[in-house]
Amino acid sequence: MTRPGIIQLSEHIPHPPSRVWAALTDPAIHARWWAAGDVRPVAGHRFTLDMGAWGQQACEVIAVEPERLLSYSFAPGTLDTTITWRLEPEGEGTRLSLEHAGFDLDSPLGRRAYEGMGGGWPGVMRRMDRALAG
Repeated sequence: MTRPGIIQLSEHIPHPPSRVWAALTDPAIHARWWAAGDVRPVAGHRFTLDMGAWGQQACEVIAVEPERLLSYSFAPGTLDTTITWRLEPEGEGTRLSLEHAGFDLDSPLGRRAYEGMGGGWPGVMRRMDRALAG
């Protein structure tokens, strides 16, 4: 269910939680499926993601539960959103859930980002599987 200003997705990734966690927290793997940046699973860690045409986006880790949850601020000062990843074992793989929250739909930038990312996130999540398989 999607609420206004919040993108929510869930995808089965055919890899165990330890591998999916590595895709979320290992900068080399992260760069293969989404964006280059010094992501680390340490609360308070600040990093930047290279979003190509959309520029460098600042982030700060808010919450970490190894192999279960990773949450960080995304683009503070512009979008002011929060990305939260949740991992649950499912069969031989992992149920990966994404919540990208905090979009200001009354702002033109917030609305454009919400619409663009809402359409883009499903493909990003599918690329994770390919990055882990390769």
